Amino acid sequence: MFGIAAPRVAVRTAMPWYLRWFGPLVLGLTVMLLSREAFDFGKRFAGFNQNEVESELQKLREANASMQQELTQLRGQLAQGDGQRQIERATYNDLVKQIKALANENSTIKEDLVFFQTLMPSGGKEGGVTASRFLLQSETAPGEYRYQLLLTQTGQRSKDFVGNVQFVVNLLQDNKKMVMALPSDGNKDAQGFKLNFRLYQRLDGTFRVAPGTVVNSIQARVFENGASQPILTQTANAS
Repeated sequence: MFGIAAPRVAVRTAMPWYLRWFGPLVLGLTVMLLSREAFDFGKRFAGFNQNEVESELQKLREANASMQQELTQLRGQLAQGDGQRQIERATYNDLVKQIKALANENSTIKEDLVFFQTLMPSGGKEGGVTASRFLLQSETAPGEYRYQLLLTQTGQRSKDFVGNVQFVVNLLQDNKKMVMALPSDGNKDAQGFKLNFRLYQRLDGTFRVAPGTVVNSIQARVFENGASQPILTQTANAS
């Protein structure tokens, strides 16, 4: 269209697309750099320094590694110390067992010495019956006890001693004192309780009591045949 009503036309030089985007790109990079600088300035203004933080973090890492190494060494020393203590404890327990064994052996030797002394002839003295060893011990089974009695005849020993023995056990049951006879009163001649010896005779047996019963002691009563009263009484406490 030509004339006054025709639209205006502007003619410009054509510009490549990369030149048209160059300006906004430069502006954007400039804004980013300015923002980063403003951010760093803000951190420095607030007292935050990235380099110092990294340096402190490195120091903390090194300190942590050093403490870990020291902890490993301490654990090794502790394990070694525990092993040494276990060895010492085992050695101590062995020594305690040996001391107890030697003490028991010494006690046995003393008892055997007394026993053999009673077996030695005593000139013209009249013989008698003595208890050289009398023990009462609890067994591993609950309520079970074992007694051991060694009787010897002293003096001339012109004849065998014939008789029987009766045990009286002193109990505490339901807070009441009670006694139990072994064997029962009507069975004094039970096998295992008869006595017939010239030098010595050992008696070894067990008995049981009701659960919760406490055995305090046991008394041995030695009777000669035809006698109603014991010629020897001996008491042993429970151990």
